[in-house]
Order: sequence, then structure tokens, then C-alpha cells
Amino acid sequence: MLTAVFTRRRLAALLAGAAALIASLPSQAVPAWARQTGKACVACHFQHYPALNDFGMDFKASGYVDIKAKPLAGKDLSIADTLYASLFSKIRWQKTNGNDGLNADGEKAKTTHSGELQFPDEFAILLGGRVGQNVGFMLEGQLAGDGAVMAGFKMPMMWPLGESGMKAGVVPFTTDALGASYGFELFNTGAVRNVRISEHRAETSAQQYVFFQGTGPLGGETNPVSGAQSRNTAGAATGFSFVLYDPLFFVVVAPHTPNHLAGAESQLGGLNATYFRAAVTPSFRGWSLGAGVQAWSGNNVRFNDGGAGVFSNDIATVQTKGWAIDAQAQGNVGSMPLGLYLAHARAPGTAAGSATPNLFNANPNARTATTLTAELGVLPHKATVVASLRRADNGANASSKDNALTLGATYQVYQNLQLQLMHSRRSDGSNGVGRYGPNYAAGGTVAGDALTTFMLSVGY
Repeated sequence: MLTAVFTRRRLAALLAGAAALIASLPSQAVPAWARQTGKACVACHFQHYPALNDFGMDFKASGYVDIKAKPLAGKDLSIADTLYASLFSKIRWQKTNGNDGLNADGEKAKTTHSGELQFPDEFAILLGGRVGQNVGFMLEGQLAGDGAVMAGFKMPMMWPLGESGMKAGVVPFTTDALGASYGFELFNTGAVRNVRISEHRAETSAQQYVFFQGTGPLGGETNPVSGAQSRNTAGAATGFSFVLYDPLFFVVVAPHTPNHLAGAESQLGGLNATYFRAAVTPSFRGWSLGAGVQAWSGNNVRFNDGGAGVFSNDIATVQTKGWAIDAQAQGNVGSMPLGLYLAHARAPGTAAGSATPNLFNANPNARTATTLTAELGVLPHKATVVASLRRADNGANASSKDNALTLGATYQVYQNLQLQLMHSRRSDGSNGVGRYGPNYAAGGTVAGDALTTFMLSVGY
């Protein structure tokens, strides 16, 4: 009896210790799928994770149900014989080229201006697999601060329509940071936060700059006066993605609320925001092509700011307004794989004194961005070089231009272990606008115009 009690306590302690390590950022790779399908990572990913190739897009669109082993079957039962799990972690070193002096409280500052090791930047536990022949699931766990243990969950239910490969279904979902596109998305343009080729997501994806790194009610950028970094919860979303998928196109309509309902505000309902996505996905002479549109709409949408920002934890009313267009091409130039990714996004501004600010843009003018990103596999499935150009406007009345140039490289030590080096330089805006890190001129803390990231990421 004492042995059993000791074992249970030891197990509980181990689980608690593991959970305490988990951070709240979104995961990017799910090795559980490799275990479930019996296929190597390169079977689903273009050049490297998390970018998807055609096979990976079809696996995702089918609801994660493909399986190598014969499922446990019976009347109305077709379930995997194993609960597949994986861990994903990132260790980052980041350096901005500003200067550390004093903060607004008169204390010595220590920020990315002096270099910062983020260990771990992310540590996520993921579970996923087959619920039934046409139903799968994915769950991301975390325990960070006062956040909910469940960072994200979705359960795609996709049924075939005939023999052409067309499918239709619905995906219930909730996420703390990945936005309404988390329910169903196949592109690598940054249309959803966790599927992109560069760690510098806001510099290489127009959608990430406009909708999930911008001036929403909680900011998301450095306050140029205090130097404080405000949290942006515009990526929280809970709802249902209704999907029509074909190998040549897909359409998504997702009524949702811009809140993550796994926490204390679990009764904050009202799916009166809408996300729409339509895309075509043809192939031409060995190239996988794609082009699409995204649109967010909603008035009088209930939103909880999570305890920070101008709403001070009140349930506020916001708009969810904006749109984006994107395109991608993935193929080979000679023996080297090449990915090209183009996107343009726009979120209308918020009028001064508005009772319903735009969740994606609290500045008075439209927030816009256009990004063009290229990745060339100089050593196929081993090493790539990346170049990206962003032309952007943050919507402020002054010093609003926020252009950026990004150069970088990735190296796959193994298919599931990646080194990434990215360097971005932004336009030099006045008073800290369009720059990196805290800016408090009175204390000698000055924001920089360049960011360098070196990252080790691994899924296992």
C-alpha cells in the first residue's frame, strides 16, 4: 500500500515538474505524426519543418487519421492502438542593437540590447491521432504563469465526398495564440502563426505583422515612452471551421470568438466574429502552387483582454476587421528546392474615441504590410538560405513606415533537429517607432533597428 502511494506521488511529482517547464508559445512540429504514419519528416514537409508539401497538406486536410498499423476496430470503432505523443522545444539567443541604460523606474535595464538567452523559448507537449476513420485530434499542453494548461486543441471531422479526393467537414478548435486560421490552414505564408519558414514571423509574413504582432487593444509592440512590452492576445480564438477541401482548392468559414475558452473566462461565448478563407492549390510542371484570400469580420464582438492593456480585464466590445491575400510556389530550380511566398494584409484603423476598436489595429490609420520571402535549399533537405523583404505601415499618424529586410539560413542536423540563424533590419523610425526592444531615452535605453536570432529547435 505504501509502495503504491509512493509511486503515485512520484508520478505526480514528475508530471508536475514536466508541466512547469512548458511555455505558452505555439508549437511548430509534431513528431507524433511520424510515429503514427511510419513516414519520415520529409514525407510531409517541404525543405524542413514546419513548412508543408502536398502530401503534408493532404494528411492535415484529412484530419490526421492516416495510420501505419491496423487500427483497433469493432462496430463503430476505428482507433489507433497507441496514444501518440511528442515534445517540441526551442532554445533561442536574441540580440538587438540598441543600448541598455535605465528603465522608467530608474533601475538598470537588462534586455535583448545586451543579448538574451531564452532557455527554453518554448517547451510544448503535444498529443494527437486518430479518433475514428474520419475524425482526428491534436492537443497542445502548457503550464506558464496563470495560463490554461490547454494551449490549443482541435478535432477535425472530415468526410470524403465521392472518389475524387474532395472532403467536407467541421473542425472545433480553441487556441491561445494562433488565431482563427488555426482551425484549418495549409499554406506556408504565415497565414497561421505556427506554419512559416522563418522564426522572424512578423518580418517575413504580412499576416503575422498586421494581425498578430500589431497595435491591437493590448499593443504587441514596445511602448516608445516606458519601454514596456505589451502582450497581444489577438491570436486567441475559439470556434468551428466549416471546411470544403479538394486537392485543387479549399474553402473555410469559421464563426468564432477571439478568446481562448480553456481558462477562467470559459463562459465568454458568442461566436459573432467570422473568419473566411478560400484558396486554389494547382500544380504546374512539377511546381506546387497556391493563391488565396483571408478575411476577418465582426462587429460588437465580446473580448476579454486577459488582465492587461487599456481594458483592464473588462469584457470589452471590439471589431475584428481585416483581410489578406497570399500566394506560394514550391518546386525545384535544377537540383535545389525553392520556395517563394508572397502576402499582403490590411487591417482598418480605429477612430479616436471609438467604443468598438479594431482588435487588430488600435492606430488611427490602416495597418498594412506586403512581404516577399524566398528560401533556397543549397543542400537539399539539409541547408537553406532565406531572404525576405517587408514593406509596411503601422497605421500611426507619424513615423508609420516600418519596412524590414531579413536574411538568414537553416541547417537540419537531423530531420527533427534544426539550427536557424535570422537577422532583420527595420526602417529607423523616430522615438522608437518601427524598432526593436525597449526605448527610454531619458534613461539612456535606446531601441535598436536590428534583431539577430540564433535558435535550436527540436521535436522528439
